[in-house]
Amino acid sequence: MHICGSLHGLKPFHYKQLERISSQRVRTDSVVSSSLASSLALFSHEVRRQIGVLINRNGSVVSVIVGDSQQIFIPSLERMKKGRLRGLRLVHTHLKKESLTQEDLYDLILLRLDYITAITIDGNGLPEKFYSAYILPGTDPGCFIEEPCLSKNLPENFSQILDYLEVLFQQEENRLKRIQNKSRALPRCILVGIYTPSMRRERTPDESMRELCELCKTANLLPVSQIIQKRSSLDPTSLVGSGKAKEIALKAVQLNAELIIFDLELSAVQAKRLSQICDLKIIDRTQLILDIFSCHAHSKDGKLQVELAQLRYLKERLSEKDDNMSRLTGGIGGRGPGETKLEIGRRKVRERIRRLEKELSSLKKHRQLLRSNRAAKIHLVSILGYTNTGKSTLLNSLSGAHQTVQDQMFATLEPVTRRLSLGHQKKALLTDTVGFIHDLPPELQRSFEATLEELSDSDLILHCIDSSDPTWNRKIKAVEQILGELNLLDLPCIYVMNKCDLLSSESMSSMQAPENSIFVSAQRKINLDILLAKIQQFLFTPKKVWEQRQIKIIS
Repeated sequence: MHICGSLHGLKPFHYKQLERISSQRVRTDSVVSSSLASSLALFSHEVRRQIGVLINRNGSVVSVIVGDSQQIFIPSLERMKKGRLRGLRLVHTHLKKESLTQEDLYDLILLRLDYITAITIDGNGLPEKFYSAYILPGTDPGCFIEEPCLSKNLPENFSQILDYLEVLFQQEENRLKRIQNKSRALPRCILVGIYTPSMRRERTPDESMRELCELCKTANLLPVSQIIQKRSSLDPTSLVGSGKAKEIALKAVQLNAELIIFDLELSAVQAKRLSQICDLKIIDRTQLILDIFSCHAHSKDGKLQVELAQLRYLKERLSEKDDNMSRLTGGIGGRGPGETKLEIGRRKVRERIRRLEKELSSLKKHRQLLRSNRAAKIHLVSILGYTNTGKSTLLNSLSGAHQTVQDQMFATLEPVTRRLSLGHQKKALLTDTVGFIHDLPPELQRSFEATLEELSDSDLILHCIDSSDPTWNRKIKAVEQILGELNLLDLPCIYVMNKCDLLSSESMSSMQAPENSIFVSAQRKINLDILLAKIQQFLFTPKKVWEQRQIKIIS
């Protein structure tokens, strides 16, 4: 027997009554037996509290829940696989003769209960009316509310109703699979953006959400809905408020989503609270980017940098009972005398961070040694820019390399260097670097500082820009903001306005491109000869002559 809830103030004989309630059984074809309904109503009328029972499909009472005069509080249940019913039904009392409340329907859908029934009580403590509802997949609001009835009119074919609902769930799941790409079923997610007037953002909410969609595409996730909420201020515990969080959770159930992604960084408290409300995995934009970096890191240096960023993010978010961080916490933690598992986990994280920092410092010195041994007369040209602007394609087209090119964000994490031939036996080294992004997570920026610092040895920067992107000017500012934080804004730069083949001649002429810009198409190799000539002119022209044509960095 499992009795839970608000037990304060109950007398010893009340516990005996609860034991008798928990020992009762219900026929598999009945929602609730007359005797159990009478026992619940009488006890609830006596103590003036709502009383509920969770009944499994065998008809056994698995939990008796004691609430207050307004509601009951269902205990924590195991997380269910998507698209299936839990195998439990809730039968509880209402003291004010009210029908099913919004909270009842939230519990039904979010906990995926087989059925929910509320019993009203007359003045003598006897059952009066029965209000019931069940989940109906593929519909809005996601459930069907039955007409109120008396005890004698309760359905006697309950097992058949459950079989029918399971068939509906299977049909809905098959329908969703047909909608998706038949070659592979991607995890479905809902994107949530919260914006307040106090937030300083360079982009509009729509632009920010579009970028979040691109990040999901790179992470092999399928966004099925976007929710944008504008608030005067953020809720400190759940960002959007518990009511809105439940609405989002209902949307996730209706769309068969298993993940909710927020377009801003969540605190540990907020992530845990949202996960409790929604009963789904909750991650934020930073976690999504960290996961993408983790998938794309192949070299030892890159893997160490990504792991360091993940651990720095994780360090302040460890909590004993929060399984929402399981995406990043594999293998961390242990047991030992004198310390809790949480304290040991935090200590191990700190020790691992120190080891990684030491190892990355050693790799940094090794790279510096390699750079010092580089022939002094070989110039270094570095390609940088916003992620997914065509930097790798530009590297291939200019140097004849065969670097892997993918239409996704952060496809390149480790610097790739190739030889660049400039004619008349003049050569240089051309390096492709990691892409930048708005609001680059500070953990990643700190971890990749050693890699980005190599840009300081560059003789020339090629700032690759997607000229077909209507927000190209804001992305330039985002890149230059990061360069400013790394003290790299003084480096000479050529603005490469890539993907010009996607623009009309009128669009190019009307664009207010930065000074010293060249419109090219790295894929179609348009104007690359002009760009190569410009690079050669800078690298092999006396410095004083070039300084007269020095570009101006956009402020």
